[in-house]
Parts: sequence; structure tokens; C-alpha cells
Amino acid sequence: VPLVESGGGRVQTGASLTLSCTASVRSLNDYAVAWFRQAPGKEREFLAAVTWNDGGTYYAESAKYRVTASRNTAKNQAYLLIHTLKSDDTAVYYCAQSKGGHATADESDYGYWGQGTQVIVAS
Repeated sequence: VPLVESGGGRVQTGASLTLSCTASVRSLNDYAVAWFRQAPGKEREFLAAVTWNDGGTYYAESAKYRVTASRNTAKNQAYLLIHTLKSDDTAVYYCAQSKGGHATADESDYGYWGQGTQVIVAS
């Protein structure tokens, strides 16, 4: 499995949560890792992406003040910090590796996906 997400679970409204994405490949240089989520009954949506070489980030307009994407090249891990969780953040969160070197919001630009990690936000 090339990508594995972790860090999900049941959390309280207002808390912050960091999700991790661990890559089993030797190096993610020249790729980007993105975060998507799929809430119950909704389509999967793009949240953020980080380019591996320089750590540059790219956010969905709707998410840019709610999440922070980052990566640790030594650990081959990407992270998504979600601030001030709300019930609407309940979803399965996925990380994905790009096919090319650019971070985009288009699912079809990502070739490898993790299995997802469930986040449930409750008061």
C-alpha cells in the first residue's frame, strides 16, 4: 500500500486534529501529496496539497483558513492540520499522490490513494 492515512477518530467540536499520511515509496520528490475528504452523502472534495520538493502548498478556497498542509521529507509523511473542527468536518479523509509534479484540485491528477481515515466530530 503506497499511502496510509492515520490520526482519525472521534473528536469534539472545536478541537484541532492532525492527520498523517505515510508513504511507503522511497521518495516523493517531484510529486505532490493532496488531501481530499468525502462526507456522508457527498462527493469527494479537494482540501489542500503540498509539493514535496519545496513544501509549497495549495488550498481549496473553502478550506484555506481551516486547514494547514505540510510534509516531513525525512519521515516521508504528509500532514493535514484541521483547525476548530465542526460537525460538517465529519468525513473520510484521504491522501493521494500526484501523477505529475504539480499540486492540483483535480482527482484525476492523482494516481495513488490511501484507504482513508474516518473523522467524526461530535459535541
